[in-house]
Amino acid sequence: MAETVKNSADAEKRSDKIQDGLSEQIVQIVARLAAEEGAHKVTAKQVINELGMTNRVFYNRFSNIDEVLRIVYRNAVVQMHENIEPDFHDKDSFLRFCTDVAVKVMMQTYDVKMQFRCYVFEHDSLTENNRLWWADKVKKYYAIALEQGFAREVDTDALCYAIWCFCRGYYADALSRQLPKDEAVRYFTFGFACLLNGVVK
Repeated sequence: MAETVKNSADAEKRSDKIQDGLSEQIVQIVARLAAEEGAHKVTAKQVINELGMTNRVFYNRFSNIDEVLRIVYRNAVVQMHENIEPDFHDKDSFLRFCTDVAVKVMMQTYDVKMQFRCYVFEHDSLTENNRLWWADKVKKYYAIALEQGFAREVDTDALCYAIWCFCRGYYADALSRQLPKDEAVRYFTFGFACLLNGVVK
């Protein structure tokens, strides 16, 4: 996992809980169950039974199953942020790079949120941090494109917000209507290309 129980944002809040190899094992099992059955179906009892442990062993490590699910979801978001570096030198490669990143994240998000669809919109405490992380990346790559002369001068805050709203709104609609992933990707790619065409010149 990209982020362990020990270094998660909840670590300080969990200072009274045991953090050990078994804690990590619980997180991994919950991640697998969420992928197989959907997060809304995962229960502490399932994990306790699978590991053959007592309730006390589980609750000495986590307050409830939601706490474990938050860690699993946070890890998934962190994985989406990894290994994204600029790889473009002209207008065409810039468009390709932006689209490739957006589609890759869309596909990962689609899988994760299909697993978490009855959970994530009530528990997504990472939304603001995630938005700020992406805004920073958009501004960074836009500045490179502007410097190289193939982007128009635009309000960067408005651009970041437009991209965030487009992606988040698209994911929410596609998931709520349960579009097949290949169809969702095709429509998303078309719409995102239209958005990018307003930025490049």
